[in-house]
Amino acid sequence: MNSRRSWLIFSLGSFAYLSAVLQRTSLGVAGVAATERFGGSAAVLSSLAVVQLLVYASAQIPVGILIDRYGPRILMLSGTALMVCGQLTLAFAPTISVAVLGRILVGAGDATIFISVIRLISSWFTGRIVPQLSQYMGNIGQLGQVLSAVPLAWVLHVWGWTPAFLSAASVALVSLIVIWLAIKDRPDRLGDHALAHTWGSALTQLRHSFRRPGTQLGFWSHYVTQSSGTVFSLLWGFPFMVYALGYEPSFAAGMLTILVGAGLVFGPILGLLTARYPLRRSNIVLGIVAAMGAAWAVVLLWPVQPPVWLIAVLIVVIGIGGPGSLIGFDFARTFNPQRALGSANGVVNVGGFTASFVTMFLIGVLLDVQDTWRVAAGAESDLYALDSFRVAFAVQFIVVGVGVMFLVHARRRTRRQLSRDEGIEVAPLWVALSRTWRRRRGRD
Repeated sequence: MNSRRSWLIFSLGSFAYLSAVLQRTSLGVAGVAATERFGGSAAVLSSLAVVQLLVYASAQIPVGILIDRYGPRILMLSGTALMVCGQLTLAFAPTISVAVLGRILVGAGDATIFISVIRLISSWFTGRIVPQLSQYMGNIGQLGQVLSAVPLAWVLHVWGWTPAFLSAASVALVSLIVIWLAIKDRPDRLGDHALAHTWGSALTQLRHSFRRPGTQLGFWSHYVTQSSGTVFSLLWGFPFMVYALGYEPSFAAGMLTILVGAGLVFGPILGLLTARYPLRRSNIVLGIVAAMGAAWAVVLLWPVQPPVWLIAVLIVVIGIGGPGSLIGFDFARTFNPQRALGSANGVVNVGGFTASFVTMFLIGVLLDVQDTWRVAAGAESDLYALDSFRVAFAVQFIVVGVGVMFLVHARRRTRRQLSRDEGIEVAPLWVALSRTWRRRRGRD
């Protein structure tokens, strides 16, 4: 454990996740090109991304069961192969229906990578470094978004649609070779006792994981933190900046890299806070959600076009949600046995992507509805008007607000279980801060 071989596995697994993020976000900078290539309404364009996330989210629990049954390496190999096929399909897609098929394959393949690497980290490392490594892996993976926002966007602009997606597929092919040659499920001394030996035992582990309040707390933590950044980077951020705010496409693509920079800066901080204050992880999550809500409220209520600095602040704040969502997997790790981590991580990972594809689709619908009303009133069509985006983006408050209510309920149940099973009482944050303040005053 924590050996040089462990660090090699971590590095290669992180590269595999980087490749998966590149495939996932490749459509984000191609939204305008997709509209020109395939035509259609905002809802049709959103369906191209929504179907990918829908497949991703619906595959998480089956993938988790398969990881518990067969180990992460096999899932990573098959998933990366699917992504290669999906990007090749998208590269040569003549119609929107073929493009949707390509994104389905990408979503199915992408679904296997993240929770497989999370399982590898838990198998190859022990101690307080585990939540920090999860943050580091997430940050390294998000560099794939930089690759899609800068070099991939440049290839798309210079050489066009097919070469751009062929180049993305080539990165996935390299990842496939790396996984085949170097990834191993666990150290030799652990054997295969951590795997479920029958389908019945794997399904039993899933059922037990799903019922644990800690797993549900992880699900809702992921749900409320991850969706805003995913929606912005994967589809609607680029059209919003290009059409509604009038930014140059290259500048808008560069702005999306701020999301990654925010993750690189705040991810390690969140990892340290999570390791140091494990009983306050839900407070960290709620603090991130409150900051994102405040940033969105300021942008959407700005009386004129929001200035560039304010959009940059918004992107930084929602960028913190990415590493913040990884706290959900730390809940799964601490409230589930090692043998059931695949299922538990699968349950957690459904959360954020469920919120993402619901939000993504609703934004597309709201943009279309407002444009229909505008044309019916005799005005010219303006699908991506700034005022339309203000209304459409506001739907996040409803989607995330529902998640916050369920998170608070799951936290209450988790704390009751901690008190009953381990005798650990977790006081409300304000009570804990008050006690700390009184103790320091007493020492002074």
